[in-house]
Amino acid sequence: MASRQATHWLRALRPLRIQPWRSYHPTPQLFSVAASSSAPATPPLLATLKSDLKTAMRSKDAQRLTVLRAVLSATNNAAKTSSPVTTNLDLVALLRKSLRGSREASAQARDADRPDLAEKEDAQARILEEYIAASGVETVSEAQVRDLVRAAIEEARAAGAEGKQVVGRVMKAVTRALKGRDVEVDAKEISKLVSQALQA
Repeated sequence: MASRQATHWLRALRPLRIQPWRSYHPTPQLFSVAASSSAPATPPLLATLKSDLKTAMRSKDAQRLTVLRAVLSATNNAAKTSSPVTTNLDLVALLRKSLRGSREASAQARDADRPDLAEKEDAQARILEEYIAASGVETVSEAQVRDLVRAAIEEARAAGAEGKQVVGRVMKAVTRALKGRDVEVDAKEISKLVSQALQA
C-alpha cells in the first residue's frame, strides 16, 4: 500500500510552476523592471529574521543573536555570488545547511564528553528548526524520500532499466520530484538512500 501511495505521489509531485510576475505598480513597466533588477524583493522570511535580530538585541537573547547573525552574514555573502538569496526557499536551504552543521557539532561535542557545547548547539538547532517550520516552504521528510526512492526504483525496473541505468533513472526522478521543496536530507544522503534501497 505504501509503495502504491509513493508511486502515485511520485507521478503527481512535479516542480512548482511559478506564474510570470506582473507589475501592478502605476509607474511604467520599463521603470518597474529596472528597479526590480537592481533591488530584488526581500523574501518575507528574511525580513522576519532581520526584525527578530533587533528584538533579540533588545532582549539580549544570546543564542538567537548568534543564529541570526550567522544566517544574515551568509545571506550577505550569497548576495555577492551568482546565487543570491531571493526566495524563502533559498533561505530555507541555507537554514537547513546550518541546521545540519549544528547537529553534527552537537554529536561531536557529545563524543568529546562536552555536554555544555552539545546543549549550545542543540539550542541553536531548535531556533533554526523554528524558522524552517514557520517559513511556509513545504518540507519533505526522510521517510517520504525513502518512499519516493522505492517507487522510482520500481518504475525504473518496470521500464527495463538495469544496473547503473536504474541509479540514473531513480536519481533523476527523485530530484525532479523534490525540486522546489525543502528536503530534510541532502543530495549525498539521498544517494545513500538509493544505494541502500537497491541493495535491499
